[in-house]
Amino acid sequence: MSDESVIDSTYRVTADELRQFIERYERLEQEKKDVAEQQKEVMAEAKGRGYDTKVMRKVIALRKRDKDDIAEEEAVLEMYKEALGMS
Repeated sequence: MSDESVIDSTYRVTADELRQFIERYERLEQEKKDVAEQQKEVMAEAKGRGYDTKVMRKVIALRKRDKDDIAEEEAVLEMYKEALGMS
């Protein structure tokens, strides 16, 4: 096998592998768009049934966080509100 054919063969394999990575990534991007659309539909349905979607989004964000972090943030918030006479 000549050096040129080895390089050509290596390039083909690398190009095929690169194409596979790119295509996998593109499929994941499409799946992400599909999931985002489904999430929008869920929120639209909840809103249609009278739920406050802004509050729902906050609850969802809170559920992702550690309980200790939430408690600490709420304690600091309460302290700041008291300092400003908002409690």
